[in-house]
Amino acid sequence: MIAPMTKYSFVLLSADEGAFLESLQEVGVVDITRSVKPVDEQSSAMLSDITGIKGALSTLEKSSFEDVEPETVDTPDPVAAAKQAQESLAAAQEGIAASQKAYEDLLPWGNYSTEHVARIEQMGLKVHFHKVAAKKFDPGWASEIALQVIFEDGKYVWFVTVTPADDQSFTVGEIPAPGRTAAQMKEHIENLSGEANHWKATLEGLKKYVPSLKEELAVKTASLDRYLASHAAGDAAEGHITTFTGFVPDEDAAEAEKAFERLGFFFLKDSASLEDNPPIKLKNNAFVSMFEVLTDMYGRPAYNGFDPTPFISVFFLLFFAFCMGDCGYGIILIIIGLLLRKVESFKDLSPLVVTLGAGTAVIGFLFHTFFSMDISQWEIFAPISGVFLPGKIAGYDGTMVLALIVGVVHICLALCVKTYEETKNKGLAGALGTWGWTLLIVGGVTVGALALVGVLEAQLTKWIIIVLGIVSALGIFVFNDPKRNKLANVGVGLWDTYNTATGLVGDVLSYLRLYALGLAGSMLGLAFNSIGNMILGDGSNAIAWIPFLLVVIIGHTLNVAMAALGAFVHPLRLNFLEFFKNSGYEGVGRSYNPLKK
Repeated sequence: MIAPMTKYSFVLLSADEGAFLESLQEVGVVDITRSVKPVDEQSSAMLSDITGIKGALSTLEKSSFEDVEPETVDTPDPVAAAKQAQESLAAAQEGIAASQKAYEDLLPWGNYSTEHVARIEQMGLKVHFHKVAAKKFDPGWASEIALQVIFEDGKYVWFVTVTPADDQSFTVGEIPAPGRTAAQMKEHIENLSGEANHWKATLEGLKKYVPSLKEELAVKTASLDRYLASHAAGDAAEGHITTFTGFVPDEDAAEAEKAFERLGFFFLKDSASLEDNPPIKLKNNAFVSMFEVLTDMYGRPAYNGFDPTPFISVFFLLFFAFCMGDCGYGIILIIIGLLLRKVESFKDLSPLVVTLGAGTAVIGFLFHTFFSMDISQWEIFAPISGVFLPGKIAGYDGTMVLALIVGVVHICLALCVKTYEETKNKGLAGALGTWGWTLLIVGGVTVGALALVGVLEAQLTKWIIIVLGIVSALGIFVFNDPKRNKLANVGVGLWDTYNTATGLVGDVLSYLRLYALGLAGSMLGLAFNSIGNMILGDGSNAIAWIPFLLVVIIGHTLNVAMAALGAFVHPLRLNFLEFFKNSGYEGVGRSYNPLKK
């Protein structure tokens, strides 16, 4: 998945740039870009206005208080009003949190009379408040001093003592005298809650100014850009300032901001958007992360796109295993992957090679092939022969049929992903054309598969296909672009139909390469085995074993190397071309590259 980013804008004097960048290296999570612009009193004031508007917009857009009715607010300065409301709300909420804790501390004392305590102290006595752990409380204290237990919960004991004003002999567990009773504190909390609700309602009422603030922000930002662009460095009153734009993953933002504040940086922050061109950090589990190197070979996704790595991780592994198609070769790859751990420059690839080898070993076993030998004929595997792939499916080669089925599933999944992404980014109305094609192809394949296995009767299948065809046709030919003329939509739909019909057949047939490469590797390995057997004969000649081993070892080594090359390139092509084309993926993003030591 694509990790969400927070955008930070830093403004500082150019003289401080070196120290700033060194400090960011210590933080280690900021992907940074920079620009240098002249600054003077006027541009500083303009920047201050922009900062205020951004802060107000951030406050109003992020606030959501459905538990209050918005107040009617009319103000000539919504920026200042939003700032005041936010600060006042924060103060009230902090007061509530602190008062709630104080209220819980006061509950054991009950609603005693502070006037009575004052009257006792006017007599020259002193009331002391105590709290001690239950296991440390000694009931015998009551025989030595005027003591009254007020409350106990099994863990602690709350009690008071009364002594002469100048007697400080008993101080066990003494705490400050409560300034209020629990009832008074509860009333205070209710007052603060009412105040907080008032400021919440005020913020809700100020939301009507959001559109006008956005317009004002756009105007002022454009004015500042023009002003800075039109003034040379010689016009700056204090030389130059350097502005940096940095991006930090949301999961690291809190710690990064603590570091910024500790280092004294002035920064503005906002959630990154597509227009900001934020760097792309992929966040996946350990298995999927191994395949991110393949995604990077094509290009990282756009910020509003999708991460194809989870799909690549599954299908590249499956396709690679198809192309190798030999359990023995998979074991060789596992051994090679384990040995790569010893090589410093290749140890990062070791987990990927081991995984590909394991996948090849499993698929090769299901294809009942071990160094091009058919293990389904071995007696040792007779009890589990049912797990092996049948040689024929519906009269055709089983591996070929399986390759085509996997290809159809791969393309259908790509269409579903494309439909989801277009709906997310364009809305349902903007994605109706894609919905039409997806319903037609994916729905048709699904219905056809269910009919073939006998789940759907012929009559029901016919009506489902008719309904799918009508609904799909509406999306493809009529509503593919709601903003376009309907006749133009029909023309575009016809052109898309031609391209899809011709392209889809070619895309599906491309997956036959999985079968072809596996078959070629198997036949070549079988040829080396046959040559070796001819040399070995009946095995009675001991000297014949030497050329036999040379032919078999060298032959299969060459075959593994050639098969691995094809098993890498062609599955990559199927993902990069067939899947990416049908899913609408574009690798236009830039990699997240934080400044670090």
